[in-house]
Amino acid sequence: MHDTPPVPPRPDGAGEDHLVRADLLTGLVLLVLGVAIVWMSWEMPRLEARRIHPATVPGLVPGLLGIALAICGAILTLRSVKVAGDGAGWRGFGGQFVTNDAARVGVTLGLALGYALVLVGWLPFWAATAVFVFVYIVVFERGFASSPHPLWRTLLTAAIQAALVGVIVSLVFERGFLVRLP
Repeated sequence: MHDTPPVPPRPDGAGEDHLVRADLLTGLVLLVLGVAIVWMSWEMPRLEARRIHPATVPGLVPGLLGIALAICGAILTLRSVKVAGDGAGWRGFGGQFVTNDAARVGVTLGLALGYALVLVGWLPFWAATAVFVFVYIVVFERGFASSPHPLWRTLLTAAIQAALVGVIVSLVFERGFLVRLP
């Protein structure tokens, strides 16, 4: 078996123990999420009455992705438990959630949830995707950039990229994959 190398210390001074605990929590969340996805995909209708081939049932791909996610979560959890040993405590762990990196993750999560739960279905798919891409680019290019570009340049770039992504993604799904989009 391979020995897991210790997590290298971070240049910002945060100790290894905080990262190991973050890996432990992340691994557990991924493991639970993966198992939940597998369960929900198993509960999806299999459409046997319509003589649908088992390889094309709606829950197959989500189930396989859930299995992969659960395996990755288990590996991360086991690795962090092995590396943690006795020296990785919870002291100072909360500081990991008030960093700039944590803010970026939180904003990304908020934007993704807003896209999936609000925009898709309220707007046509191409428009929802374009709005999401535009807002994402503007927020990260202006709010989190160490040296942001001028506002006009950011808005112009975001508008062009949003229009292209919204149209291209919609066309690929509708024409290439023959998927009806909301």
